[in-house]
Amino acid sequence: MPVQVYKDLLEVMKSRRGPYAGMDIPEFYELVEELFTPREAEVNNVLGKKPLPAGDIAKQMGRDENEIQAILEAMADKGLCKTYMVDGGRRYQGVPFIPGIFEYQFMGGKTTERHKKIARLIHAYEQAYEAAAGEIKMTFPTSRVIVVDRAIDAGNTIHTYDQVANFIDKYDTIAVGTCYCRHAAQLRGEDVHGMPMDVCMWFGSMAEYAIERLGVRRMSKQEALDVLNTSEEAGLVHMSRNTTEDIEFICNCDRWHCGTVQAVLKQSRPALFFNSGFQPRFDPDLCTACETCIERCPPEALTLGDDDVPEVDLDRCFGCAVCATGCPSEAIAMEAKLDFPIPPKDTKELVASIKASYAK
Repeated sequence: MPVQVYKDLLEVMKSRRGPYAGMDIPEFYELVEELFTPREAEVNNVLGKKPLPAGDIAKQMGRDENEIQAILEAMADKGLCKTYMVDGGRRYQGVPFIPGIFEYQFMGGKTTERHKKIARLIHAYEQAYEAAAGEIKMTFPTSRVIVVDRAIDAGNTIHTYDQVANFIDKYDTIAVGTCYCRHAAQLRGEDVHGMPMDVCMWFGSMAEYAIERLGVRRMSKQEALDVLNTSEEAGLVHMSRNTTEDIEFICNCDRWHCGTVQAVLKQSRPALFFNSGFQPRFDPDLCTACETCIERCPPEALTLGDDDVPEVDLDRCFGCAVCATGCPSEAIAMEAKLDFPIPPKDTKELVASIKASYAK
């Protein structure tokens, strides 16, 4: 039987929400007992959404500040909590499994036996969670695709939140780390199809934490743009939180291992929950029916029509422009969807939209 501190941790991780938030199954306890020592679990269980100094956390626990500070520092180095400087003082903050602890384990690209074990334990927990929870039906998109700027037809209005390069321009601190999904799969011995690994980007305070503690690399803005180009050439999808602001990461996702993409593709109409607001338009005079776009399409939304011009299933199409960037004859341009809703402004609006969708 798990000790009480891990039972308490279960309730804490449930309260932090997000995918795989916490479930009372053996795989959960096997995982968290590997991730957290009992003392770390105890500290984790008092961390909240608001970042606090070690002294305040120690006071809540009735413990010595130096003792709690040392535990918090070890947790931050292991990717079990966030830490950053606020007004000259260090703060610590609790994080969910996703986005959070699961990704933090693999951003540095480490390949130790312990990391391989954690990759297996996370995968086993996720599989057991899905088996117990049954089919999860989405009601509102939590993530969104950011279309490749250069693939958009010149006649379209392009909002700043549609431009992936805009987020690079916005932040002074940018970091790049290893893709959690592909690296974890690689640690489990799976094929990653030759896709680039060091292409996940983090911005602002999250980037500062990742650079300081998680082994990721600081980048210049030009280096970040080069990462985008590499990702586009490989046929990866730019993805982030479904907000117009409050963006702290851009993932570059493949169709085989990305948890978000896999979850979306299980829905009857994937495009409702993972989309850029754009769709491909094919020029029949330029198209050579080479089928490169069909092979590259992450959601497999394209088929070759009767006139040897690709046809798109808009219920599946992400609007990612992977088809357009790979077209050797430049026969594809992206155009805006009519009446596509503006994403929520920030995380607060996103949470409110999700809650409102449950009542419908």
